[in-house]
Amino acid sequence: MVMTTQILEGISLRNSTIERLSTKIKLLSVQPTLAVIQIGNLADSTAFIKAKKAFGDKIGARVTHTILPDKIKMDGVVALIKKLNADSSVQGILVQLPLPSHLDKHTIIDTIDPKKDVDGLTSTHTQELWEDGSDIILPATARGILALLDHYNIQVEGKKVVVVGRSTLVGKPTAIALLNRNATVIICHRGTENLKEETRRADILIVAIGKAKFINKDFVRSGQVVIDVGINITSESKPRQEVGKKSFVGDVDFEEVSKIVSAISPVPGGVGAMTVASLFENLLDIVEK
Repeated sequence: MVMTTQILEGISLRNSTIERLSTKIKLLSVQPTLAVIQIGNLADSTAFIKAKKAFGDKIGARVTHTILPDKIKMDGVVALIKKLNADSSVQGILVQLPLPSHLDKHTIIDTIDPKKDVDGLTSTHTQELWEDGSDIILPATARGILALLDHYNIQVEGKKVVVVGRSTLVGKPTAIALLNRNATVIICHRGTENLKEETRRADILIVAIGKAKFINKDFVRSGQVVIDVGINITSESKPRQEVGKKSFVGDVDFEEVSKIVSAISPVPGGVGAMTVASLFENLLDIVEK
């Protein structure tokens, strides 16, 4: 009997999220407003912000976009964030990452009022996540991963989850969120010995390392669920587009791995489709508190 691999696509879930959030916003007395701060003019950052603005337009949320010069000093960034903190017409504040190297990311992020921290990166929300608190704002990609697992009724409680990647935006918060759901979680990284053995032991494998097609057939086994978070620029002759006009592939070799595992998320159209939607889920959570 030939087994069919389930494709965990996020586009239909994103579309239903658009409808649900649009309905919510129509019932609100205020228009939810997200203020995005960009420092410098990196093309990738601009493309991601454009995607946020487009999503906001679809659901009826307002997105403002302020571009600061890449040579700006810390006090200039802090002053703008404090101004937005005090602006009652703004419910969410997001500083687009990455930042120029001369700026202290942690100080900048922690200047954001936790009540407006739509990205869930302030120390207040990090502590809430660690303690499995009731006021968690989960970083958008991590929330998107959980939403995808929930949508396809993939049980995590009692399962062994291996997360490859330990970034503060994806790897760590995803691992802790799944630990809070009673999964047994292992985080792997560049220093992990016998990585292939670790990934093959997983019931659920989540990959977020930024290396195109790094995870191939040798890293997986039948019966696994694989979540690919990677977004890597590619020059493939048949490009798959995710942001702007650039072409992307994941951290997983989809063609190889999809022939072996039980379920896999594609790139594009998987977790990436849910990341922006999850950001606005966070914004609506803040507005409704």
